[in-house]
Amino acid sequence: MTDQSDEDLLAAYASGNQAAAQALTLRHAGRVFAHAMRLLGDRAEAEDVAQDAMLKLWRIAPDWRSGEAQVSTWLYRVTANMCIDRIRKRRTTNFDDLPEMADDSASVVETMEQKERHEALQNALDKLPDRQKQAVVLRHIDGLSNPEIGQIMDITPRAVESLTARGKRALTALLSRKREELGYDHAGE
Repeated sequence: MTDQSDEDLLAAYASGNQAAAQALTLRHAGRVFAHAMRLLGDRAEAEDVAQDAMLKLWRIAPDWRSGEAQVSTWLYRVTANMCIDRIRKRRTTNFDDLPEMADDSASVVETMEQKERHEALQNALDKLPDRQKQAVVLRHIDGLSNPEIGQIMDITPRAVESLTARGKRALTALLSRKREELGYDHAGE
């Protein structure tokens, strides 16, 4: 089943083939979760979003219109929209602290520095407008191309370039004040 296209697998699932659903889940659930995690910065919420996005895919399977969108692009768009909805709801409440990222090979100081950098990046991302944040994450963290991002966000590749450029400038400004605090001025000593 792994050599079948996403659309073929989705059509097979719509016809009752549970193995097709399993193959699609194995192919996409990890990336959907990773994308949600990058946008939300919260593992539990990212897991919920990933599960909900996959459930939406199963619900629309019988009505899927072949050729209109790629399954992966559709999943990124649904995931991003669900994350943006959660982020908007969060803005009325306080953010929980991000969990510490464990790294067995790093020293305690390196681990703390890595955690602080991760938190600083997540906090800076959270200060960006939603569309800029989504474009920056898709381009520079998920590594998607501008045309792919344009499909996901329903904008032109040129608009993607503009959003990512503005987002990068804003992140640079937000993080540049914290260079020394985050250990970048003494890196390599």
